[in-house]
Amino acid sequence: MLSDKQNLIMIVEDNPVNAKVLFEFLQASGFRVLVAKNGESALEKLQLVSPDLILLDIMMPGIDGFETCRRLKEEKSTRDIPVIFMTALSDVVDKVKGLTLGAVDYITKPFQPEDVLARVNVHLKLCHLNQKLEQRAAELTATVAQLKHSQQRLVESEKMSSLGQLVAGIAHEINNPAGFIEGNLTYAQKYMQDLIDHIHLYKNQASTPEIAQHAKKIDLDFLLEDFPHILTSMQQGVERISDISVSLRTFARADSTVKIPFNIHDGIDSTILILKHRLKACETRPAIEVIRNYGNLPEVKCFAGQLNQVFMNLLANAIDALEESNEGRSYQEIEKNPNYIKVKTNVTEDKNFISIKIKDNGLGIPDEIKSKIFEHLFTTKAVGKGTGLGLSITHQIIVENHGGSIEVNSLQGHGSEFVITLPI
Repeated sequence: MLSDKQNLIMIVEDNPVNAKVLFEFLQASGFRVLVAKNGESALEKLQLVSPDLILLDIMMPGIDGFETCRRLKEEKSTRDIPVIFMTALSDVVDKVKGLTLGAVDYITKPFQPEDVLARVNVHLKLCHLNQKLEQRAAELTATVAQLKHSQQRLVESEKMSSLGQLVAGIAHEINNPAGFIEGNLTYAQKYMQDLIDHIHLYKNQASTPEIAQHAKKIDLDFLLEDFPHILTSMQQGVERISDISVSLRTFARADSTVKIPFNIHDGIDSTILILKHRLKACETRPAIEVIRNYGNLPEVKCFAGQLNQVFMNLLANAIDALEESNEGRSYQEIEKNPNYIKVKTNVTEDKNFISIKIKDNGLGIPDEIKSKIFEHLFTTKAVGKGTGLGLSITHQIIVENHGGSIEVNSLQGHGSEFVITLPI
């Protein structure tokens, strides 16, 4: 079965013999089965139940299968249910008409049980994958909407010096799995059609040489091995989009008027994922490695959205510092002394605070600048690359809003380390 839940198949067939054969075969194959004797009866039943797939006869008394399908596709509650027509018609025009109305496939009478089962399983699998993708896309849309709603706050308190950086990261991380799913759908559809054509040879009682020749033509052994891998890969793509959605929700969460328990590591991880596009290898340098050394932290009562803003500021600044240190160095030189960012967390010895350290191996901060970096509007970045609010807001969030502390340790030429302490 495709899942732990038994799929419900509706058979719409006026011929009781055909209906009985399909009912018994599908039920024996592990499906729940519902039968309607005509289009009117099917439409009535669909007001009470929602099957996972409909096998719909075309030639029926009253409204035929085409009209039944048209009405199904007009209703929001039934339009997404996959419909497979059952027909003795072989006219291409009729088939095109059915597919135009929204059907996903045809089964030609007299049908073979293996043919029916193969088509039903394939279309249920594709339908379930599509539903999961739509669900993840809806979650992502809601998250992006929430993020857009927060943009005014982000601008006012500079949750990041450039919103474009965040948007670019989101788009990059989403496009990869989405493009992978889209690309694999083409192969999945081709494999499905090849399998259907192969089954038809058995159905039409083709000779053994013909069957063998077709198996060789479609490379049946490879197809049977690769098809499940493709479906699994598509599922992983859906899960990847879901992970991105969860990270965005964690990062963009709105703060309440009171502090709430928060997993600090979730906030750091979600920020790293959003910045992942800036950490990846490019033509001029290898990837920037993020080394996480997490201690066993309790949840901390805090304003989670504000702390995520702190993590974004510090991690983005660390990446900026590393990119600045790479100027004038070749790829090979950087590879010998690779860029890294270390994130370390632990509970202090007195058990009253947690410590968060974010360290890079960039150029470091000159002494004359270190004493000014938390001042309002102070920045060493070029025009257009910062407002000068980032570290000032970071200091305010940590010290004033959370009763903690933040300091910087830096030796020019050996990188910088920001140390945050927060009360437990």
